Amino acid sequence: MLAFLLRRLLQAALVMLAVSFIAFMLFQYVGDPVTHLLGQDATEQQRVQLRADLGLDRAFAMQFASFVGNALQGEFGVSLRQGREVSALIAERLPATLELSLAAAVLALGVGLPLGIAAALERGGVLSQLIMAGSLLGVSLPTFLIGILLILVFSVWLPWLPSFGRGEVLNVGGWSTGFFTLSGWRHLLLPAVTLAVFQLALIVRLVRAEMLEVLRADFIRFAHARGLSSRSVHFGHALKNTLVPVITITGLQLGSLIAFSIITETVFHWPGMGLLFIQAIAFADIPVMAAYLCLIALVFVIINLCVDLLYFAVDPRLRIETAAAVH
Repeated sequence: MLAFLLRRLLQAALVMLAVSFIAFMLFQYVGDPVTHLLGQDATEQQRVQLRADLGLDRAFAMQFASFVGNALQGEFGVSLRQGREVSALIAERLPATLELSLAAAVLALGVGLPLGIAAALERGGVLSQLIMAGSLLGVSLPTFLIGILLILVFSVWLPWLPSFGRGEVLNVGGWSTGFFTLSGWRHLLLPAVTLAVFQLALIVRLVRAEMLEVLRADFIRFAHARGLSSRSVHFGHALKNTLVPVITITGLQLGSLIAFSIITETVFHWPGMGLLFIQAIAFADIPVMAAYLCLIALVFVIINLCVDLLYFAVDPRLRIETAAAVH
């Protein structure tokens, strides 16, 4: 187990180093931070002085080493658009994105898993066909269209829910959240549903396909032959084996929720990382773009590591293979 964990940590470190190099190249070849900070009317002396202050006059390797060292401390310089520390901007926006992504993930899992199981157990029935038709619609519609339709129905035609913003938030231990206010929940509902629809539909189709495959396995027929109840076979044996591939997809999709919440945050003007990234692209705000890239890569690395560890807990074959490899 320890060797497996160390190997995964080494791979994660290499991935983060590669992503850091890509992010660093943004500083080198996309725009000139000196021009953005000083403007076109600055003198050559001012430009030289600022380059020295920013360390841009040093060798490439030294600049990259400095960039990695600062990134490890969560420092990515000053936003060219807002003139503030990028770390402060991320600290302000990150809670909103994590809150939205967490709500969408819980919704997608909480609804998608039982619907997928029902579609598999009622194969060929009316309920199964309705569920699969709905899931096909969910994976087909683009996210921005889902958001616009929800706003049209629930904010314009039926003015029940707000169409933009985050609502009232509370600071809990330095972390802002809308989970403890009614206004926060009302503002969260529409963007969370919008972000969850595609993931929910994907989970439904994946769970159904895996469940049907497991139900055709020999050990399931043997369990029925032993006289076990259908409930015990379905939920005690089939579901556990279904969860192995589901964990992989769900873990990766959770990272996608955080990384690709850009469209949802733009549609609902949700004050998260995605909206900050869109604004940074429009202004060519390289420090913010680099920080976002490194942060999303870190999220995926952590999620992949957690998925690998969950594999160990769910699938005993991995433990046996790892033990055999060690000996």
